[in-house]
Amino acid sequence: MLAGGIAHEFNNVLAAILGFTELAAFNVSPANPAYQYLQSVLTAGHRAKELVQQILTFSRKSHPKRQPVSLPALVQEALSLIRASVPTTIAIESYIDSEAGEVLADPTHLHQILMNLCTNAEHAMRQTGGTLEVCLTRVEVHGAEPVNPTLPPGSYVRLTVRDTGGGIPPEVLEHIFEPFFTTKEVGEGTGMGLAIVHGIVTSYGGAVSVESLPGSGSTFIIDLPRLAQPHKPSPVPRESSPQGRARVLFVDDEAPLVHLGQEALCSMGYEVVAVTDSTEALNLFRATPAWFDLVVTDQTMPGMTGTQLTQELRRIRDDIPIVLCTGFSHLVDADRARALGINAFCMKPVNMRDLARKIDDLLGYYAGRGRRPEA
Repeated sequence: MLAGGIAHEFNNVLAAILGFTELAAFNVSPANPAYQYLQSVLTAGHRAKELVQQILTFSRKSHPKRQPVSLPALVQEALSLIRASVPTTIAIESYIDSEAGEVLADPTHLHQILMNLCTNAEHAMRQTGGTLEVCLTRVEVHGAEPVNPTLPPGSYVRLTVRDTGGGIPPEVLEHIFEPFFTTKEVGEGTGMGLAIVHGIVTSYGGAVSVESLPGSGSTFIIDLPRLAQPHKPSPVPRESSPQGRARVLFVDDEAPLVHLGQEALCSMGYEVVAVTDSTEALNLFRATPAWFDLVVTDQTMPGMTGTQLTQELRRIRDDIPIVLCTGFSHLVDADRARALGINAFCMKPVNMRDLARKIDDLLGYYAGRGRRPEA
């Protein structure tokens, strides 16, 4: 719940950063140096957006999906985060084979594996300092593999995390992958980190092993099945901004997001009435229900939530298309939104051009069924 609440607030901040940066970039010539600065802001903002999605996945509010993942790129990105949290007494060395390949996995799971292993390594060297070494290579298994003997023959991507800490005693080593087993002080560990690593790796058909002796540091070795054919994403054609001809009621309790929604959608040709109060929105709609073609509403708002507002709007006009946006809610997700009859569901931060395309698709669908009201 805490992770989800933080994600909700952070998504609202990101929505304003990304949205207004997109608007600024749209109004700046690519030849202007400021255009490249704005693109850098967008790149950083989208990285932050992905981190929030990882938080939501960890809080079990987002369903992990397996996809082809380039491990060299993911490990490099994770190491940039790890460097920021590791004290300067610990040196980080990395040996990344750029041709190590891809695996079929959820990126958040892979981040969890690396973060858990590196966190444990940092803890082992916290008092004395040392070296954290992260290696990524490709290995071919033809028979009994000495490191992970349970692996069937095939091609694997091997992740190795090595530290120069005090090592692990034999009596502890045989229990380290058991849930809730920990040697850390109260408040420093849950005993779930390595159990999670083991569970994730084995669920992907891989294997994990550890080599350690007291006074000689520890080495964790992860082998994951390598995809035979690298995934080559299809090039995405550059799309022009939608040119809307609809009248939209835009509702969000965050004033910057209301301003952003109105500015962005108006710049694309829509007529927009934007308000920060769900009760005011309901009164406006009740006064002229036939004037509006579609409603975009936030979910988490004081007084009346987006789902409650939807119910009230549908009592007035049951055919009004509604788009629900949320950064996080304990009460609604995409499945729940569909069950409530909401036409489209968006996770914040919402890309305004994507939202405009979603609006166009909805209105085109309604027009095709002859249900779009005439003002």
